[in-house]
Amino acid sequence: MSDIHLPDSSLPEIPGKRYFTIGEVSDLCAVKSHVLRYWEQEFTQLKPVKRRGNRRYYQRQDVLLIRQIRDLLYLQGYTIQGARQQLLDPKAVVSAVLKRESVTAQAGDDVGNDPEARSTDSATSAAPSLGSQTPETVWHLAVEEMIDDLQDIAQMLSHPH
Repeated sequence: MSDIHLPDSSLPEIPGKRYFTIGEVSDLCAVKSHVLRYWEQEFTQLKPVKRRGNRRYYQRQDVLLIRQIRDLLYLQGYTIQGARQQLLDPKAVVSAVLKRESVTAQAGDDVGNDPEARSTDSATSAAPSLGSQTPETVWHLAVEEMIDDLQDIAQMLSHPH
């Protein structure tokens, strides 16, 4: 099976870094770099920070968005236009994520009644999923992080070395 068909649960955990290079995001999302650059053109919500030499630096919310786009295109079978519409409709995004989590939970029930098997799965998934937050909350957190970044930049500019 190729990497593009891996469910989100099979993707590596997102490290607690502020910025990721395109290569790191490619590995974290199982999507090739050229595809990420193409998606930047197709999905206006995806705007990595560009620094010297036009190098891209993605933030955590970008990685989450890319995983969401990947899920819509590769796992749910949407076209790019359909994925765009799904991303613009917050109810559809939450509904799709909750549906996917429900299917994952049902698959987890197949493990049996062994409480240790289930506790291991929940212990390994320490990072909160998008399904536990509304899209508004995710965007609010992203805006807060951007504000923090802008304050850091303003402070650096006011105190040149």
